[in-house]
Amino acid sequence: MANKALDNELEGWLEAAAVPLLDDILDDRSNASKSVRAIIGPHAGFAYSGPSAAFAYKCIDTKPIKRVFLLGPSHHVYLEDCALSSCDEWETPLGNLIIDNQIIGELYKTGHFRKMDKDVDEEEHSLEMHAPYIYKTFEEKINDIKLVPIMVGNLSYDAEKLYGELLAPYLKDKENLFVISSDFCHWGSRFRYTAYSSEEDNPSKSIVKLGYSYQTNSDLPIPIWKSIENLDKEGMSAIETMVHKDFDAYLKKSKNTICGRHPIGVLLGAVNKLFDITLPPPLSNSANVKQITPGQPSLKFVKYAQSSKVQDTRDSSVSYASGFLAF
Repeated sequence: MANKALDNELEGWLEAAAVPLLDDILDDRSNASKSVRAIIGPHAGFAYSGPSAAFAYKCIDTKPIKRVFLLGPSHHVYLEDCALSSCDEWETPLGNLIIDNQIIGELYKTGHFRKMDKDVDEEEHSLEMHAPYIYKTFEEKINDIKLVPIMVGNLSYDAEKLYGELLAPYLKDKENLFVISSDFCHWGSRFRYTAYSSEEDNPSKSIVKLGYSYQTNSDLPIPIWKSIENLDKEGMSAIETMVHKDFDAYLKKSKNTICGRHPIGVLLGAVNKLFDITLPPPLSNSANVKQITPGQPSLKFVKYAQSSKVQDTRDSSVSYASGFLAF
């Protein structure tokens, strides 16, 4: 029996989410030449990140989709490759999701994936927290939807590229949707990340560590929470370029604790396999902006939030960002 309280919560958040930018990118939702192929969304507890995640799921046109690839980071098990679910079904509070064992088998045969033990599969919240949203989004055609859960390990840049290339043919298929699970900055001494920059533009170039010394926002040029936002948005801009190397370079500079950085890297690796992306797209405020044309990719973030606004160095927060990839 479906959990009515959760169902109502998800429905309310989806109804409240508005994404006017989506129509600007797609021009017309009836235009069959362009569609949302992937979303990026957070995986914290629903009370914290549920409203933000709704903005990602609101972008989805469910009509052509038959399969959902769910990529999330590993929080409990260390691995340097990717792992596939060994289950036949996933239980969610709203109903069951069927695992696509045919696609799981295809990926396993490449020799680059391992299988997850059931207890590892059950413990990974980066995958689990998206399952109810996936069910809710596709509930009207849930019997026609299959799930491909992939746990992404601590990959090198080259490994992200490899897995992106392996998954690129699936991303190209309009019948597939990729869900990339990631929270953004985990800030505070409990996360061992207290980076701070007073710069709004390219803040990663001038980072200092606040460490354990007690400081409040009144002691600093800009509030800590604003510095966190600036660092996150620099990373989001790097992702929006879709240039895999740009995002990798940002992470090396900022050390930002984006837990889904490797699933995001795999997505960018797939996009870079499908398209010749060597330079970032023109900025939206540029006089030379080119209209997004059919078949050309566009990756945009549509929502950003923080679990709380850090006031001093004893505080902590987690950031949430939602976006979509369309082509």
